[in-house]
Formats: sequence, C-alpha cells, structure tokens
Amino acid sequence: KIFQAVVSCVGRDGTIYIIPKSFEIELNKLMTEIQSNFKCLGLLEPYCWKKGEACVVRGSDTMWYRGKVVEPGGSTLQVQYIDHGCIERIPQCHLYPTTLYTAVPPFCIPCQLYKTVPIGNFWQQDAVDCLQELLTNEEVEIHVQELPDNPWGKLSISLYFGGMSLSSFMAYQKYCVAEDCQDVSELELLEGDIPVPPSYMLPPLPIPGDTFPVRVTHLVSPKEVYICLDPSTNLVKQSATEGDANCDSELESLDEALKWCNKSVESFPFLTHFRTEMPCLVEYQDGLWYRAKLLSIEEFDPVKILVQFVDYGSFSVVPTSRLRHIPYHLLKYPVQAVRALLAGFKPSLYDKNVKRIPYCPEWSVEALWAMMECVEGKQLSASILALSPEVTISLYEDDQNLVHMKLIEMGLAELDE
Repeated sequence: KIFQAVVSCVGRDGTIYIIPKSFEIELNKLMTEIQSNFKCLGLLEPYCWKKGEACVVRGSDTMWYRGKVVEPGGSTLQVQYIDHGCIERIPQCHLYPTTLYTAVPPFCIPCQLYKTVPIGNFWQQDAVDCLQELLTNEEVEIHVQELPDNPWGKLSISLYFGGMSLSSFMAYQKYCVAEDCQDVSELELLEGDIPVPPSYMLPPLPIPGDTFPVRVTHLVSPKEVYICLDPSTNLVKQSATEGDANCDSELESLDEALKWCNKSVESFPFLTHFRTEMPCLVEYQDGLWYRAKLLSIEEFDPVKILVQFVDYGSFSVVPTSRLRHIPYHLLKYPVQAVRALLAGFKPSLYDKNVKRIPYCPEWSVEALWAMMECVEGKQLSASILALSPEVTISLYEDDQNLVHMKLIEMGLAELDE
C-alpha cells in the first residue's frame, strides 16, 4: 500500500511517527471536540498518576491534546501525545485524567525503515537529529512493506521525501546499512554498479618558464584562479542559433560542438544516475547548456546538485531538471579552464577589513574584489613555476607587471618570498 502522510515526530529512538493525509479531517474534528469539552485548567489537586493512564495535555500552544502517561513521579511526568508521537515532560497542572476518547485509536502510526539497520544497531544521536531536521512536519510518501506482529508495534515502511528514498539517504550519510535498498545508486553521487563514464581530459600545459597568453575565467580567492590558456577561444557568447552543424559532420571545435548540442539538447536524456566527477551538460542562467561535472548534493527536497562548469571553473547549484547526459564526442575536447595558484604574495596581516571570504577567511572580500578588477576581462600572460603538487603560476598584466602588485599597494596583500 502506498499513501501520503505527514511526519508528526521522530522519537529519540529513531521511531518515525506519521499521520496519513486521509486521517487529517477526522483528527481535526477530534481536536475541535476536545477544545470544546476542556475549557478548564489542568488538574490542580493532588492526583496519583499511573503508567499508561489516559489524559489530555495542555500544550505550549494552549491547545488540549490526547495523551498517555509514560513515566509518573515527581512534579513533572513523561507524557506521550498519542496523536503525534512526541514525548515531553509535562507539569501535573497541565494534565487532566480522562477516559473520554480512549475508544478512538491514535491517529499517528509509529514506523521503522524496512530492512534498514542503524550503525551499532540503534540510531545514534546525530542520526536522530538528522531525521528530525529532515522529516518533522514534512509531507512524505509511504510504501508499506511489512505489518507489525502486534497492533501496537511499528509499521515497516519505505519512506520517500521529494522523490528520494530515506533509507538510501541515511545509508549514504553512513548512519545505517540499507539491506534491501535498490535505488541507492540513483539517490546521490554514489559508488555503485553504474558503468564508469569517461572523464574530461586536461589540456597540455606549456613548459615551465615559458610565457603564454591567458585569461582568468573564475576567481575562488585572490590566490586561487581558473585560467583559460587560449584567450581566442570564445565560449562566453555561444549562440544556439548560429551555424548548421549536424551530429554526423566533423565538429571542428568545442564552440561548434556546443552550438550543435544546444540545438539538439531536448533529445538528450535527463540524468538518472549520478556519480562524483561525472561529466554532464548543465543549463546555465542564460538558457544555454555547457559542459560540467557533478560534485555533490547540496539540497535534498527538492534535490539540488553542486556542479562545476569545466570550461570556466565556476560553480553552481542546480536542480536535476537542468542536468542532461553529455554526448561522448564532447569529451574529446580538453577542459578549457585550469585551476592555478598565484605565486609571490600572501594575505596582509594588516588588512583590517572585517568582511572575510567565508570559505577562505584569511582573505578579505575587498581583496577579492580588487583582484577581480585586476583580471576581469583582461588579456593577461602567465608563466608556470610548478606543475605539482599544484599548478602554480606568475600572472602578469599586459605591461608585464605582476597583477598582485596592485593588492600590495592597497595594503590587502604582502610579498611572499
């Protein structure tokens, strides 16, 4: 059986409490009736509560709810809201014993994930926190897999949120082992039995010491950039309407190949399997499709994936509707953007600008903007100093001055010998 439900609560033991959407009208009727019947305060005189005793609970929203005493004793009692599943410590003055509604079964159903074994055989606190953040008050799709042995037991289910399997997601996060998880390879950028797609080729790099023309296509920080080795290659203004290339003809350049792909993109299937570093086509904000690779899942409902545009170096988070399979002939062209570190300077100890780059806090945002002004849209030249462990270059303006000298003059960087 498959039905829609709202997750009302995730218990401390990882039990998932759901309220089927079909129960909502009846639950609302019951709640209205309870409010009209209980207009008093809680029980103020002493009362000897018993474990399992039925009651109504005055919630923090001042509404009355059906409850059950889980653990009596002291001035507060552990009480479960039986129509929502959550357990709280409640002062006695917010409770009232009643048998008025005991004939009506609880509206929430306790569930467990089918054939899913938590690491250590019980849900760890960080896993429970993850489940609570992911599911509480969210509408989900429930696939009933196995009924409990007794009426008060947990229903074994497969749960889907935003079209994604919860078991697969928790297994990917290493919170559990999903014994019968058939769609785990479709969930994320996971290892699996998917045929390994070819990867992009890197371009041949000039000999260290030689000076060659470049343009900067993306800045990560003042020290980390992506450069295009051939500034004459115009990828920025590609047009989906110019030219008349067809898939059987010899494609003379990457630019020409991308023009053809943009005409034919509707015939390329959407991605259904994902793998880190997997080549693909991604639709950019300008409505055109570019070569990219998958990096990671950034959002889960709906699924959004972090990609990098390999011919520019820039990053973007996109929904799966903007990802398509890449034709194999597009992989024969080397990537146009090469990651490089700039040599000769480091962050200034005297840069007192408060706004820092969040992912690179040793640099100020002002330093990043200053470097962008130095390189954006300009014809530059570079010389490779080292190829490993990372490509390291000196970057020059057209007058052969090092681009970072401007940052040093502004007090945003200092020389690094």
